[in-house]
Amino acid sequence: MTAPQTPSAQAAPAYSPPPIPRRSWLAFAVLILGIAMALIDTTIVNVALPVIRESLKADEATLSWIISGYALAYGLALIPAGRIGDRIGHKPVFIVGLVIFTGASLWAGLANDSASLIVARVVQGLGGGIFFPAVTAFIQLMFPGRARGRAFAIMGATIGFSTALGPIVGGLLIQWLGDADGWRSIFFVNLPFGVIAVIAALILLPSGAEGKSATGADLVGLVLLAGGLVAILVPLIQGEQAGWPWETYVSMAGGLVLLVLFALWEVWVARRGKSPLVPPHLFSHASFTGGTILALVYFAAFTSIFFTISIFWQAGLGHTALESGLVSIPFAIGSIIGASQSNRLAERLGRTTLSIGTGMVALGLIALWLVLLLIPASDLTNWELLVPLLVAGIGSGLFIAPNAQFIVATVDRAEAGAASGVIGTVQRIGSAIGIAVIGSVFFGNLPASFAPTDAQVAAAGQEFGSQGQDAVKAAIQKIVDQNLADGFGSSATIALLVSAIFAVAAFLLVFALPRRISRGYDTPPVGE
Repeated sequence: MTAPQTPSAQAAPAYSPPPIPRRSWLAFAVLILGIAMALIDTTIVNVALPVIRESLKADEATLSWIISGYALAYGLALIPAGRIGDRIGHKPVFIVGLVIFTGASLWAGLANDSASLIVARVVQGLGGGIFFPAVTAFIQLMFPGRARGRAFAIMGATIGFSTALGPIVGGLLIQWLGDADGWRSIFFVNLPFGVIAVIAALILLPSGAEGKSATGADLVGLVLLAGGLVAILVPLIQGEQAGWPWETYVSMAGGLVLLVLFALWEVWVARRGKSPLVPPHLFSHASFTGGTILALVYFAAFTSIFFTISIFWQAGLGHTALESGLVSIPFAIGSIIGASQSNRLAERLGRTTLSIGTGMVALGLIALWLVLLLIPASDLTNWELLVPLLVAGIGSGLFIAPNAQFIVATVDRAEAGAASGVIGTVQRIGSAIGIAVIGSVFFGNLPASFAPTDAQVAAAGQEFGSQGQDAVKAAIQKIVDQNLADGFGSSATIALLVSAIFAVAAFLLVFALPRRISRGYDTPPVGE
């Protein structure tokens, strides 16, 4: 006969975490709205580039700066904004970033020249980079345990979906409002959402300087890093159009010198016991160094795809902005499918999930390159691009969500926050460099003229002269259209080959990451 159990011997009741307040989920909705605005704006501009080119008489370098300037400013703002939020509280930082982003959206929509639009885009990217770190900080603050994981999963899905949705939204707006005003609407559409987000943030987000930090921002480091990157990006973007004068090489060399000075400065700051912008000791982990290079290379490949396709589809083949946006639908669907399965597969397969993801992106881009190489440009339709873009989209979805967690897992847990900030910055810098390189390759390989040759004009006159002058003009215009399609198709083929090479390099770099991550790493996905 067994002795009766004493109360102390009885099984303890299962722990049930307290329910998440409804206010926290409403606040989370505000954060998600901010993320969606910032990330839709990274890609919505792609389909508007040919229209902006015509409306503002913009040159090729301007088109690259519209995207690269946004990405670079966004990336450089991430770490300082996170540090300032730690000192004074993340709520005011989030609101200030939203106000800057919304105001710059109005500025961009009203821009009447290329210079104003580029500056507005840089300021817009700065605003996005200011408010983004507060999002992950608030999720850590408001949600415990599994609820936090669920919030980060929603955030990851929002990142992938918003980035893929951008070209479709841009195409719809331009189709609805027309070329003249439609491109401005892609910026104006942020205004009502920005105002709603600011008001809701004032009401719903918790106040207080969470985790007050005694360290300030490393402004000298920020200036050196920004100066070095700009000195390299300017010639990459402007060099082809300017004919690669000697100043471009001097600028790139000077940029490399500034980056070396930045590294030396960060080491000096760390030795003095202060807080560097990028903690040098993170790079004592070989896997972290490889992971950061992976982030840079992958985002250089990822963000450049639709820059190439949008310009080729519209300027080269004469399709509308909406038709150009619809091309991205297979990639968007693939991203959603991949993202929905990425965390589950990462838990089961570890690093293999990232290998599969980057491998699918590489295969998709290689297939896309082969399609453009083998099919005449004027015969291309959406259907030929569907399968390659779907495969690349699924791969991207598998990679984006768990990517940052695997890279952060290469360092000590105490360094996870700093490592996450560095990865976010590197991703954005990769986007800026990717657009700069691909833009230079794309526009550098365009023919100087698409006019028909004397022999083509003579042949058209001989064949259609008996049918009248209008028939000859129509034949000559057909030749021009064919030359345009062939010229842009050839440039797009070369540009996509470079993007595919970036993707293959990213696939190889995945093997620098650990095979699995500890479940103790509760790090957020870093924004595209």
